[in-house]
Amino acid sequence: MTSSTTMNAALAAEHRERLMRTAREVSFEAGTRLFEEGRRADKLWIIRTGTVDLDLHVPGRRAAVVESLGAGELVGWSWHFPPYLWQLGAEAASPVRAYEFDAQTVRSMCADDAEFGRAVAVWVGRVVAHRLHASRIRLLDLYAPYGSGVRP
Repeated sequence: MTSSTTMNAALAAEHRERLMRTAREVSFEAGTRLFEEGRRADKLWIIRTGTVDLDLHVPGRRAAVVESLGAGELVGWSWHFPPYLWQLGAEAASPVRAYEFDAQTVRSMCADDAEFGRAVAVWVGRVVAHRLHASRIRLLDLYAPYGSGVRP
């Protein structure tokens, strides 16, 4: 992921501090599913340490890992857009320590403060655009006859 999509790069210090006041520290063992595609998106996380794999259900096949996320990166964007259902799945690929946030609390903060809300929306939008591109490239590599033509 590019540095422009990490929380530290995307949010001004006052917005980061405001968001972090609502954080709860959590940890996940390797192999723990954080969420499943199609289920209710009610949390988000910022990874402190470890790696989280994002995956996409592929009928008749194993889930395809479309991206791996590391320190400073946002896990989950579906909490920001109705109907608040996960568009991908996520699993801890290694032991993970993260900051966890309640999605409704963050959405309320965004609604109450337009400047904060715009900053979060731009950040989440960058993350969505990046993930869409990464997913497209990965799926072409896995399933297209000649791949994407792009190598990591």
